[in-house]
Amino acid sequence: MSTPVNVAVVYYSSTGTIATIARALAEDAEKAGADVRLRRAAELAPQAAIDSNPAWAANVRATTDIAEVVADDIVWADAVIFGSPTRYGNLAAQLKQFIDTLGGLWQAGALADKVYSGFTSSATAHGGQESTLLALYNTIHHFGGILVAPGYTDPSKFVDGNPYGTSHVAGQGDIPVGEQTLTAARVQAERVVKFTRAIKAGLAAEG
Repeated sequence: MSTPVNVAVVYYSSTGTIATIARALAEDAEKAGADVRLRRAAELAPQAAIDSNPAWAANVRATTDIAEVVADDIVWADAVIFGSPTRYGNLAAQLKQFIDTLGGLWQAGALADKVYSGFTSSATAHGGQESTLLALYNTIHHFGGILVAPGYTDPSKFVDGNPYGTSHVAGQGDIPVGEQTLTAARVQAERVVKFTRAIKAGLAAEG
C-alpha cells in the first residue's frame, strides 16, 4: 500500500490566473494519489479597488466556494504548494500576510520537514516570475522545509523554460492559461507528490 500524502495548494489570485493554475495543480495532485486541500488567502484590498477591475470582481465571485486558508491547513499538509502573482518581483501582500501569521508554528518546528513548491504569474515574460519564486523559496529555507521544484526534469520544461515552478505570462489578464502552463502544473504536481511520498515513507521507516 502506498504512503498517503496530504497536499495543500495555497494561493492568492486577483484576476483569476493563479486561481486557474491552483485548481489545475490540485486536480493533478489528486490524480497522482494525494489528498488535497485547495485554499485561498484572504483578500485585503478594499471593495472599491476590487470593483474597479471587472476581472478582479469576477474572480472574487467565482472563488467563493474555495475556503480561506488557516494555519491548520499547513499543519495537516505533508506538502504545500504556494501560488502568487508577482508584485514587483515579490509575493502579493495577501499571501505574504498569511505566511507571516505562521510564526508560532515555525517556532514550534511544525513547518519543518514538509515539502514545499511554488507557482506564479506576471504581466510580461520578464516581469518578476523568477524573483517571486526565489523570494518564496527563501522563506522555505527558514522553515526548514524541503524544496521540490520542477527543474528541467521533463521534456516539457525545456518548452516553458521555468525550472523554479509553474508560471504564466498573463498580459493584462487577457492571455488565458493554456496547455503549456497546464502541462507545467501537471509535471510539478506529480513531482511534489512523488517526492513527498518517498520522503514521508523514508522518515516513517527511520522512526
